[in-house]
Amino acid sequence: MKSLLIGLASVASLSLTGCVTTPATPGDPYFAPIEPQQLTQVRPVTGSIYDAAVSRDIYSDGRATRVGDILTVVLSESTQSSKSNTTTVDKTSSLSVAQPTIMGEGVTLNGQPLSATLNGPTTAFEGAGASNMNNSLTGNITVTVHRVLPNGSLVVRGEKWLTLNQGQEYIRVTGRVRPQDITQANTIESTKLADARLEYSGTGELNDSNMMGWASKFFISPLWPF
Repeated sequence: MKSLLIGLASVASLSLTGCVTTPATPGDPYFAPIEPQQLTQVRPVTGSIYDAAVSRDIYSDGRATRVGDILTVVLSESTQSSKSNTTTVDKTSSLSVAQPTIMGEGVTLNGQPLSATLNGPTTAFEGAGASNMNNSLTGNITVTVHRVLPNGSLVVRGEKWLTLNQGQEYIRVTGRVRPQDITQANTIESTKLADARLEYSGTGELNDSNMMGWASKFFISPLWPF
């Protein structure tokens, strides 16, 4: 019994090793805003107060249009799902061999008729499951335009970190924006982001206390044989 438990523990540790992910940390270069020096090259001083690289049209409304511009994403995500299923399986087998006859007489052995009936085991399985999920995410996060596509769409990306007394919480957003979906207040709803990736999680003691340990995960996983 002891060897069995040791073997199961080894299998659990090996199978769950791949489930360990590196926790997120602030300052990920992928979400870092583009610095101004990366946008334009230094140009010689000509004495003019006009610079086409940083100036805006007098009719511009201040909405994000260029690489390095900032844009506020209004998070208004709400999802609801419900699923249930029931499975019932029954199996019964039976085999009968009638008594053979010769010249109209039944064949016997030691006075007993040569007939047989074989009944296989009866198996039955019943399973039921139900799942209900409701998620909601609201708030604001300001992101940076990282690329302008040939069709005019903007690739935006950014993150927000909140340091709390027991850890940190963060929001990360990436996606594509149509300029015509940006409001005059330079905002856009998260539901209008194409190829959107929204991540909301945290680090620290409070976040760790809500996570299931590796042993508990193993005992409710398909790897548990009982």
